Amino acid sequence: MRRTTGVLFIVAAVSFAIAASVLSATFDWPDILREPADKVLTEYTDGGTSLTWTWFAVAWTYGLLAIPILMLPRAINRESSTLLRIATVLGATSVLLSLIGFLRWVFVVPPLARAHAAGDTGVAAAWTAQHQYGGALIGEHLGELLGIAWSVGVSVFILRTSVLPRWIGWAGLVAGVLYLANQGDILSTAVPDFPVWDAAGLLGSTAWGVWTILLGVGLYLRQSRSHLE
Repeated sequence: MRRTTGVLFIVAAVSFAIAASVLSATFDWPDILREPADKVLTEYTDGGTSLTWTWFAVAWTYGLLAIPILMLPRAINRESSTLLRIATVLGATSVLLSLIGFLRWVFVVPPLARAHAAGDTGVAAAWTAQHQYGGALIGEHLGELLGIAWSVGVSVFILRTSVLPRWIGWAGLVAGVLYLANQGDILSTAVPDFPVWDAAGLLGSTAWGVWTILLGVGLYLRQSRSHLE
């Protein structure tokens, strides 16, 4: 089970990275998230059905991450750990919230894009409302924060127990701090003067994704020990 969990972490992270790269190349994501409604909806319309399916793939490849997150405590035979139980709940909740944020591009944005293309003048306000609530609040703010809390909790657990190489724990803490810095960009959508580090989104999300892969590799390669099995 330990190796299966490791493989699932790797598969989830790599498949999401591929889907997100396609989205970035075809829709200028994530930079387009901060553009005006007219530009976003026009480009969404231009992207057609293939863009909707790309968002569908992005959402559910990220959703795969919930499976190894839930499996991790049992995979390392530490189901009784309070820290790991709390981290697991936070991690699974994070994936759910992020999934909601992603899937609004499949179920909410297409009708808005069609209405915008038809000349509906009230679409901009509707776009802003759903984008701030479903995107900035649920997907980005809460989803990212709980995901960071999960990775930090797992990293602290690794450092305390040496259940995996300690450098994986330290790497997780560094990735968490970098990813946390991206909250400035999210908060600036509500508080315009909030300080923003432009590179935080790319550096933080990349570091967090790489750490997830390293966690999977560490689980897969770890030698069987009595305190693990």
